[in-house]
Amino acid sequence: MKRSIKVMSALSVFALAFTGHAALAQSAVTIKINGYGGTDPAVVGDLINRFVKPAVAKDNITVVYEPLQGDYNKTLTTLLAAGNAGDVLYLPAETIDGFVATGKFLPLTGVVSSTPFIKSLNTSFTRGGKLYAISKDFNTLSVVYNKDIFDQAGVAYPNGSDTWTSFSKKLSDVKAKLGSDYYGLCLGGFDRFGAFAYGTGWKQFGSDGKTNLADPKFVEAFNYYTGLAKNKVGVQPSELSQDWGGGCFKTGKVAVAIEGGWIVNFLKDNAPNLKYGTALLPKNDASGKRGNFLYTVGWAINAGTKNKAAAIKVLNALTSVQAQEYVLSQGLAIPSRSSLSNNAYFKRTDAGAQNSKVVFDGSTDGNVQGFTFGPQGTDWAKPINEALAAVLSGQKTSAEALKKAQTDIATFQKR
Repeated sequence: MKRSIKVMSALSVFALAFTGHAALAQSAVTIKINGYGGTDPAVVGDLINRFVKPAVAKDNITVVYEPLQGDYNKTLTTLLAAGNAGDVLYLPAETIDGFVATGKFLPLTGVVSSTPFIKSLNTSFTRGGKLYAISKDFNTLSVVYNKDIFDQAGVAYPNGSDTWTSFSKKLSDVKAKLGSDYYGLCLGGFDRFGAFAYGTGWKQFGSDGKTNLADPKFVEAFNYYTGLAKNKVGVQPSELSQDWGGGCFKTGKVAVAIEGGWIVNFLKDNAPNLKYGTALLPKNDASGKRGNFLYTVGWAINAGTKNKAAAIKVLNALTSVQAQEYVLSQGLAIPSRSSLSNNAYFKRTDAGAQNSKVVFDGSTDGNVQGFTFGPQGTDWAKPINEALAAVLSGQKTSAEALKKAQTDIATFQKR
């Protein structure tokens, strides 16, 4: 009798051990991550290998990274509809409304803590009181200026105390001192001009969800920005055979570009000897505030994931302090965690680090709005960009261009 009990006990222990092993094997999960293609995979792939995989390995989670080449928004829409999208995904702030409307993204409110992150970034990913993504990093706009040009002209550098009036005077003085071969500012579309509109207190969408380009605040900003082209103080990149503000600036013929932190590595590679500084955008004279954009992409979770708990752990690893400190130290992006405002990198004196500090500070200074387009998507900005182009090229007056733009955007928003 005792012998048979011992045998049964041994069998029971074996059975329990086998069952436990099977349960452990079954708990192993794979989390697929989707992000941008292009040059992004090199950075994100390195981040995943360094910080994410080691952080979740103890939980038996395997991470597979599959960047989406080409048009990310279009490809992701197709994958979500087919049920083939990743578990953890990029959610761009500029297209968040369309994606949230599909119901394919998991609300993170109460699931992931948003407290450590900059409030304005959380706002960019909040719809209907629910948070849908955690910002992985961000950019704002800043005044990037060519020190040699200002020194040569004997004009004071732009600084954070500048108003629209003092800023434009500095640009005009540079042009007047240096002549026809030099320009004050690289001009762009809504993705640059819009920051000035926000500085007046203009709202992109009213309480009815519509856009009012006849708002005196918008008109003020539009006239100021297009007025910078007077006497060729402001120049469009195409006039210098370039296709964006950074390319315009690298020629060494333009005093200022309104750009984000992405210009740092571009200049390092394309104009390594150009001496530059960075300042916050100028303040609107009437409001006393500067406007700005938050360019950001967040990490979100597919509502259809079969491994929600594991996906949350991966998302937390992707946005951890260690991961963000690494990206910042490499000069690759600006961290979304507010606690990193005192990071040692920001105290460095080199031009790249100082640019990052100004870009970081821009996220909480003035009327800062997420770079987004509402339910209509990126086509929302087309009427404004057409109006800017028409005035800057001399084809229409400001009043004519804005009248057409208002008609076009109203028609578009009725669809």
